[in-house]
Amino acid sequence: MTATVPSPAPSDGPARPRAVTFGTVTAALTVPLLIVGGAAVSLHTQEIESEWADRQREACRELPFPVAEYAAGWAGAVLGVAAVAVCVLLARRLRGRYGLRLGETWPGLLAGTTVWFSVLAIPMELIQLCVVYSAAASGINLGDGC
Repeated sequence: MTATVPSPAPSDGPARPRAVTFGTVTAALTVPLLIVGGAAVSLHTQEIESEWADRQREACRELPFPVAEYAAGWAGAVLGVAAVAVCVLLARRLRGRYGLRLGETWPGLLAGTTVWFSVLAIPMELIQLCVVYSAAASGINLGDGC
């Protein structure tokens, strides 16, 4: 007859590292901020273009295309993609260091659910970037008052 050894109590084993740390919370909160920031900056290109067109009409001559619109267009797309990258890196960290899936902690769940808004935001940001380049190439109609 073999003797059965009782399994150790959960507190007897090595302490499991805590998954909700400052770094994971910061990364999780960064994801929605990057998504909202990317969409806002990308939509700001329309305002920049409108102001540029108004300045040209007032001056009755063509003005150089604003570099700020290029920067805003690219920044929007980069921020949208960065949100996905931060979420993927957070998922890898939770899986590698703590052995948890993304949805098993509240920071991971927050990042994992909000990153799906990037599915809508990234195409919009890329379309806005295309609009920036097409507006730069087409110029503006100054009208008959000039």
